[in-house]
Amino acid sequence: MLERFLEKTQFESQADFQQNFKIKVPEHFNFGYDVVDAWAAEAPGKRAIIWTNDHGQHVEYTYADLKLHTDETAAYFQSIGIGKGDMVMLILKRRIEFWFSIIALHKLGAVAIPATHLLTKKDIVYRCEAASIKAIVCVGEPVVLEHVIASMPACPTVKHYISVGPEVPEGFEDFAQGKLQAPAFQRPEKANENSDISLMYFTSGTTGNPKMVAHDFLYPLGHIVTGSYWHNLNENCLHLTVADTGWGKAVWGKLYGQMIAGATIFIYDHEKFTPSDMLQMIQDYKITSFCAPPTIFRFMIQEDLRKYNLSALKWACIAGEALNPSVYNDFFNLTGVKLREGFGQTETTCTVLTTPWMEPKPGSMGIPNPGYQVDIQMPDGRSAEVGEQGEIVIHADPKNKPCGLFLGYYRDEERTREAWHDGVYHTGDVAWKDEDGYFWFVGRNDDVIKSSGYRIGPFEVESALMSHPAVVECAITAVPDPIRGQVVKATIVLHADYKPKAGPDLIKELQDYVKQVTAPYKYPRVIEFVEELPKTISGKIRRGEIREKDQK
Repeated sequence: MLERFLEKTQFESQADFQQNFKIKVPEHFNFGYDVVDAWAAEAPGKRAIIWTNDHGQHVEYTYADLKLHTDETAAYFQSIGIGKGDMVMLILKRRIEFWFSIIALHKLGAVAIPATHLLTKKDIVYRCEAASIKAIVCVGEPVVLEHVIASMPACPTVKHYISVGPEVPEGFEDFAQGKLQAPAFQRPEKANENSDISLMYFTSGTTGNPKMVAHDFLYPLGHIVTGSYWHNLNENCLHLTVADTGWGKAVWGKLYGQMIAGATIFIYDHEKFTPSDMLQMIQDYKITSFCAPPTIFRFMIQEDLRKYNLSALKWACIAGEALNPSVYNDFFNLTGVKLREGFGQTETTCTVLTTPWMEPKPGSMGIPNPGYQVDIQMPDGRSAEVGEQGEIVIHADPKNKPCGLFLGYYRDEERTREAWHDGVYHTGDVAWKDEDGYFWFVGRNDDVIKSSGYRIGPFEVESALMSHPAVVECAITAVPDPIRGQVVKATIVLHADYKPKAGPDLIKELQDYVKQVTAPYKYPRVIEFVEELPKTISGKIRRGEIREKDQK
């Protein structure tokens, strides 16, 4: 499959990859037809997906199965008037219907809008108004149905409410019945242009309403690097990415790049993350490639990994937040597997990564993806020198952009211009590079702490604290200070053995420890112990929520 989309698929070195990686862009590319259906024609019995849940259910889908189900789903959507350009919100957790629906929407040229099941009535109403959503497909569970039903009177653009069960309330259509009863699928004569919107995510910033990140039909091709050269997948791999389908990381790790590479996607549909259960899945199913945010690894290494046979696991990647070196070292010592970091945004695919030809440097994001022109830029517009902190930017002409970079913020030209102007997309993330060209994350522009004239990146302080045995997780934020402007605060989740010791002595011990591990001026002058940190559905720490709480 890769040969269809790359001029060269095998690379001998990082230099070879950087110089010779090039995507061949087809006319009217459509992931549903050109990847899913192409696999079904070429290898109908090839295993595409293994789906299991925390109730012991287990189903496997070949590409022939996937073509059948996505055609039936497309036929059903077609029968109720969903077609090219129509907006459809998917609130489907890790249900298999997510994969049927998103691929079916691609086949129709419609727009898929994945969303988390944690949306409230207010969130749903805002999204429906902002994007003129025509249909909502959701799980038939009280946690979701309550808010969807409450939003109905305020969402006049929504013509169809569809439940995949188990409950199908009054006013909702039954997804399974719709699939069974729909007439045969009629493939559109021309489902899409490459530049049409195929996928949209609502992504929250520090201020204002969530932005609508619009991606075109070429977006999946941008994930060739994600699947084949970051996750290091081939046709013999079984890959698990930990992500709810409402988060962009789901299509990073559970759909596009993995299917193009021909790997089998493993889906574990669970209500609550339990480290022991996740390790059991990796052992029992012999997962070969695994990707998760740092939070997952932090809790997994707290388990007794000697109880599990993880010998099938050959590759592990980490993304979502910067990787603390202590987590890397602990996981490597316990498993022999090196964690390979990657960086990107909802607006992009993987833009900086640790490839198979590179030796990982614990805490480094890696080297720029050759599919993008990535740089670290100083405020005056020049490229940063080695060791200088600047903003990660992507040089790109909106009229000739790389596969994977977003089209812009839907219906918001002002925000698009703020982020992407003069041929440069500004990520808002601060980093520096070393003498080998490796990028090192510092923090979001708005997370960087300015104290007594110093610029302090939260990640470097977090990494120092994470190497202390008392600390399971921590978040570094700024709190106002009348003398210094801001001072560093650490919000810490303690290891169970240290919880009885929480108090002034432990606070001083941690402060002194940071002074020894990193520059003394970075130490946290304020420390708070908590049971858990606020997080997004994707597992990212919500530092903004901590800051807001501290300012009240």
